[in-house]
Amino acid sequence: MIWSLIVLTINSLVLYVVPEGRISYWADWRFLGLTKHDWSAQHTTVGFLFLFAGLLHIYLNWKLIVSYMKDKAKKVKVFTTPSNIGLALTIIIVIGTYLHIPPLSTIVDLSENIKESASKKYGDPPYGQAQSSSLKMFTGRLGLDLTKSIELLEGAGVTVSDERETIREIAKRSGNSPQDIYDIIQPATTGSSGADVEGSDHTSEVKQIPQSGMGKKTIAQVCEEIGQDCDIIIKGLKEKGIDAEADQKLKDLAGENNTGPMQMYEAMIEIGSGAAAQ
Repeated sequence: MIWSLIVLTINSLVLYVVPEGRISYWADWRFLGLTKHDWSAQHTTVGFLFLFAGLLHIYLNWKLIVSYMKDKAKKVKVFTTPSNIGLALTIIIVIGTYLHIPPLSTIVDLSENIKESASKKYGDPPYGQAQSSSLKMFTGRLGLDLTKSIELLEGAGVTVSDERETIREIAKRSGNSPQDIYDIIQPATTGSSGADVEGSDHTSEVKQIPQSGMGKKTIAQVCEEIGQDCDIIIKGLKEKGIDAEADQKLKDLAGENNTGPMQMYEAMIEIGSGAAAQ
């Protein structure tokens, strides 16, 4: 219980100041080499360890615990004076936090202010999971010229081996953050975006914007959202060496092929665009 409590305390302090998810992933935020997801996952698993240890502690020390709850007449009392004080403090904390009453509100506000300062420091992503987009989709979504963007990156000493590399991959290889990559290519604007301009060369591929919770949806559900025939998409994925099933979740399919849900989504968009062009 003591060791898990120590780890929980450290995790809690880190999560108290960690930037919001969209920012931490965009900036590739890490502390002691661990990402926000890593800290959150540990907080959950170690929390279960603490809970298990607490229940085991109660089981092994039940007789002693009961003896603490007995009054002078040797009768068991749940609501003893120490117990009542603890219960009252807990209720005050819960209600006070809900009603945003100081100093409890101050604790919450301080955390929000720290997280907000991270937004100013690292920058906000232009859209959700932008760092997982390929350079091609990223530039298309933001109305940036792909060729010019690559030229700007190479001029800044950032190599791009393929236009389908993700922003995260390009940033990691060059020792930059996704925001740094975005800052470099911003001058490549064309004044319009592939997401809403039907006449651009790459519109048919990038005009579809992924909805929230994309990775948890099945291949069939994603096909329905992007207006594509599921059989055609599955056949196209198979031609790319990806064996997919209609009821398979996108994140599971991505994991099996050592890639991310966004990359798998882009592959489906590309297949659908190619089929529509034929």
